[in-house]
Amino acid sequence: MKKTGITLSSLLLIAGLLAGCSSDNKGSNSAAEATLKDGKYDPPIKITIAKQQDENAGKYINGESLNDNVLTRWGTKNLGITIETTLLGGDAAQYNTKLRLALTGSEKLPDVLPVYDTSLENDLIQSGLVKDITEDINKYMPDRLKEIYKQYPTTFNPVIQDGKVYGMAISPNLTEGEVMLIRQDWLDKLNLKAPTTIDEFEKVIAAFTNDDPDGDGKQDTYGFDFSGKDSYNTGWVSDSVMIFSAFTGKNLPGSWHEENGKLTYGSVADGNKEALAKLRDWYSKGYLNKELATQGAWDALADFTEGKAGIIIGRPWLYGSVKDVEANVKGAKISAYPTINGVSGDKTYQSGQLNDGVFMFNKDFNNMEAFFLYYDKLYDAAFGTGDFKYGYAQGYDYDIVDGQVTFDSKKFNTPLDAVQGVGKMAFTKNTPSVDGPGKSFEDLAGGAKADTGVLMRSEALDQTMKDGYVISYKNSESLLPSAFNGPPTKTMQSSWEQLTTMEKETFTKIIYSKEPLSAYDDFVKQWNEKGGTKITEEVNAWYENASKVDVMSNMGLK
Repeated sequence: MKKTGITLSSLLLIAGLLAGCSSDNKGSNSAAEATLKDGKYDPPIKITIAKQQDENAGKYINGESLNDNVLTRWGTKNLGITIETTLLGGDAAQYNTKLRLALTGSEKLPDVLPVYDTSLENDLIQSGLVKDITEDINKYMPDRLKEIYKQYPTTFNPVIQDGKVYGMAISPNLTEGEVMLIRQDWLDKLNLKAPTTIDEFEKVIAAFTNDDPDGDGKQDTYGFDFSGKDSYNTGWVSDSVMIFSAFTGKNLPGSWHEENGKLTYGSVADGNKEALAKLRDWYSKGYLNKELATQGAWDALADFTEGKAGIIIGRPWLYGSVKDVEANVKGAKISAYPTINGVSGDKTYQSGQLNDGVFMFNKDFNNMEAFFLYYDKLYDAAFGTGDFKYGYAQGYDYDIVDGQVTFDSKKFNTPLDAVQGVGKMAFTKNTPSVDGPGKSFEDLAGGAKADTGVLMRSEALDQTMKDGYVISYKNSESLLPSAFNGPPTKTMQSSWEQLTTMEKETFTKIIYSKEPLSAYDDFVKQWNEKGGTKITEEVNAWYENASKVDVMSNMGLK
């Protein structure tokens, strides 16, 4: 868990002093004052939200801004609902800090709170400042959304306490898996094939390092580019988890795996030592990026984009973020490939993601029906229906030129350098999806005609990205969501930060050859002694209890 700077004990002390004046944020009109007629509120109501910006958000055209853009105006005009961001954070740490300040009264707590940290979710529940939405889901959630949430019952685990539901997953959906993006021109120049085993992978990255694949007469390239700053299992881009899984199977670093009804922590499972030995060897030979321990997932992309590295692993859309190398380096070509098989011959696994955070709600928020109305409408972009058949806004994320729908921003009636991410202007932070790991791309590859908005958007992507999504869909069984996604256990609250810091430092020092390989055995021993054994017991007790709790019926989701 990341350090937040505010402890739960101090939080609850202050929150107790502030009880009764924690929030007056009920929107510009209460539910009793506003009338919903023909799908629109009159007079209009306001919903305030918290928002974490990511790397690609906050980009606006036409003089628009956070609270005045094409999507906020659509909501006011068509639904009588004005969305206003009143708490804004940049990266995850800053955003979490601002939410914690809101809990103490230093910041006003908005109506709708997207939360991305299970520790913070638990603290919000304990504070008494967020509402039980069990009945709201039953009463107000549209049937279309209910059908989606029925598919992902475990996403409620972090926000259920004492049989009450204090939140809901943000856009639940099994997201796409990761693929290898490889410099195809380097493979071709060196007469190599894409690797399918750990030995073939080593052969390729050795050649990419030593055999001058860019032809400049210098040994200035390397094989495998990934991030080790935050963890060795990023789950989205610049990932190295494939190498660990090659030796550990389904036991992934930083994740909990269930087998025969028991949960185990992946970072202390058999096989990690062998994976670290392999990475250690590769690092000493120059096959890996030298700054991997100081580069975050997004930062690590730079070497690949600049033509210095030959392989990077991430979700299929990663191609869109690194394809500049094809424009900037003569002859550069990227291809997408499946991740390699493990040492036993079985496929490797990777972390599956079922949702990006949860929605929680201010206890004084009275417009849940309006929230669900707006949220359901955002899903029109996922289903290709309603106002958002092709995208959220013509001239922003699609256009119609000479009677034909186009998603190429340079061909818009008013050309743009890049498509506007209108979905990132919403409180979901990303456009909701029901495509899973890439069903629409598999359908297109199978000959389906691009005759719906969803299929048309998928068809319009770069071929390399489409290839990646097909690979993702075909290998969807390799996606493993962590079996533990509940609130931090008692011992986690006091020991988890220390344990995860020890884990990351040990793994990095071994890879850097600053500690002997035997340091991994010492780490496992200390991990258990310093709370790991107790945490494992608590996690398994949670898992056993979670399997017995049935709140889905109370929410009308059965």
